Amino acid sequence: MGRAISAILAVILGLNGLVMLFAGLWWYGVVPGVIATGPYNPHFVRDIGAAYLVVGLSLAAFAARPRQAWPALAAAAGFLTLHAAIHVFDAACGTHPLSDVIRDLAGVYLPAILTLVLALRPQRSA
Repeated sequence: MGRAISAILAVILGLNGLVMLFAGLWWYGVVPGVIATGPYNPHFVRDIGAAYLVVGLSLAAFAARPRQAWPALAAAAGFLTLHAAIHVFDAACGTHPLSDVIRDLAGVYLPAILTLVLALRPQRSA
């Protein structure tokens, strides 16, 4: 089950990274809440897109070879968890914290939680 979850997340997050890298302005306009963070910054969107692409590749490696790719999974979980923590902080400091958390639930918090659970659970022999 963990490998399947990892593979699904790999596709979703990897595609998100590719879109951020190659269609950043479109991504900026369609992802809910992004335009509220300030004006479009193509360099920043591509930087984060690169991070998401690495996360997707790390999750794909874990899906294919869990024992060997666990360190990559741990790094992916680290980025996603810190990214989610930033969103929690921003929501807490915002004017509509509950709606911000709900908006980010599927795209920010759920991937972070799932990846962190995969990284923290005991690894079995493959």
